[in-house]
Parts: sequence; structure tokens; C-alpha cells
Amino acid sequence: MDWDDLRIFLAVARGESLSAAGRRLGMDASTVGRRVARLEAGLGAALFVKTPQGYTLTERGQRLIAPAETAEQAAAAAAEVGTPAAGLTGQLRIGAPDGCANYLLPQICQSLCAAHPGLEIQIVALPRVISLSRREADMAITVSPPETGRLVVQRLTDYRLHLAGQRDYLAAHPPIKSRADLRGHRFVGYIPDMIFDRELDYLAETGAETAAVASNSVSVQMQAIRAGAGLGIVHDFAIPFAPEVRRVLTDQISLTRSFWLLRHADDRASARLARLAEALAIAIRREVTRLEALAARQADRPT
Repeated sequence: MDWDDLRIFLAVARGESLSAAGRRLGMDASTVGRRVARLEAGLGAALFVKTPQGYTLTERGQRLIAPAETAEQAAAAAAEVGTPAAGLTGQLRIGAPDGCANYLLPQICQSLCAAHPGLEIQIVALPRVISLSRREADMAITVSPPETGRLVVQRLTDYRLHLAGQRDYLAAHPPIKSRADLRGHRFVGYIPDMIFDRELDYLAETGAETAAVASNSVSVQMQAIRAGAGLGIVHDFAIPFAPEVRRVLTDQISLTRSFWLLRHADDRASARLARLAEALAIAIRREVTRLEALAARQADRPT
């Protein structure tokens, strides 16, 4: 049994399908299926059962997970021995909520790749928490620290959010000087039953009971606000990308949240991932500070 067979086995176990494993490995699903069948034939035992939900591990497959992950860690450590200390190389997959993925990570990843030409970064933007146990990503950014799981948790930075509206929308309504002036306004926010983290439940801060336009995506919410659909809570770091959006009631409605960086506990010994995590943390802190300063200057400009 070689490491390449185990690598394919782990990809199917984590993706629960041949197609998902193939996408992660850069193979077509039929090749993945043949490799799994070859491994099963060599072991003389089935490792998966195909169900309507996907590929589920058999008892023998469950027993193979631990030694396969040990081999994975050993292969990663061996690869690091030949990696030049001066640069970071290889593929890095980062999972993040879509606000961070859209407004922070693109320029951060560009900077990291420019500094480390051998680095390839993939951004997974999903409106839910990324599963590191299923290896959906190498590391994940979240808006609250996890309460369970074998994870290495690192606090990245605080960020701020305020109530905002598009300037034409604001001009068409009476000035907003207090919370009482919010009555009668339309609001943009999250779909209530699709809020995957309690830290994203912003609407209560405005006193509004429902959103006239709702989405599970921060980026869609911002586009709705830019279109004049109503007022909404927006990230300060997103405002420089939408110059027609203006903050309101900043002295009365102001939220602070935090970003956290998660890695699987089994990756704790990886010097490469540790260096990547530190580089990512530094870059996120700098970019949030830069964009929030731009948002503050934008707020000072006359409408």
C-alpha cells in the first residue's frame, strides 16, 4: 500500500463522493473510482458503501482513517524538508465567510502570491462553517471561536460594522438622526433561518423585525443596499468598495466582531502551515486596518 492510494482514500472519505474527491485531487471521478477499487482489492475488503447520500466508510474503512492520516502527516513533513526556508510554496486552500472572502482575501492572496511565486491559493467562500475534519480546506476563517473539535485556534483581529444606506436612498428620505427615525425604512439583512453563526445576527441591532430584502450572502446584501433596496448593517472594510454607500447613526449603532483562524490539530507540527498562518494573520490585520481607515475618510467627505 503506497501513500498515493491512501491520499485518494482520504479524499473520498472526506468528500463522500468520487466527484468531490476528483475535484480536490485534480483527477476525473472514474480514475478515482478505479484507484479505490484497486486499493480495496489489494486489502481484500470494502472500504466504502455507496448510498443515496454518497460514499460512506465501512468498518474497515473507519479503521484505515487513522493510519492514513498518519501517513498524510509524514508525507507533508517530508515535503517540507526540501522546501526552501526563504519562500512558501505549494497549494493552500482557505475557507472563509463570504464577506471576508470577497472584500479581504483577494488582495491579500495577491500580495502573498507576489511575495511567494511558488504559492497557489484557493479561496472557498461558503455561507456556512468550513469543515476542517473533512479537509474541505487547509485552514478556515470564522467569526466566532469553535466550541468543539480538534483544532488550533488563533484570534486574528476585530472588525467593525455600521448601519448604512445608498446616498440616493438616504437623500430621498428624511435625515436619520436617531433610532426613532428608522421607523418606516426598509431593511436588508440575512435570511433568518440561514444564519449559520450567532455573530451574524445583526438585524436586532436596528430594531427592525424583518428584512425587505434578505440573502445568506453578505455580498448580495451589499449589492442590494447599493441598489437602494434599504438600510443594512455593513462591514466597514467593505465600504471602500462601494463609494455610494454611507454610514448612518455611527454613534448609536456600532458593532464589533472578530475573525478567528482555525487549523486542524493534526497540522500543528507543520512548519509550512504555521508560516502560512502567520503570514495570513499579519496580512488580514493590516488590510482590515487599511480599509477601515479608508471607510472613515469616506464618511468625512460631503454627500
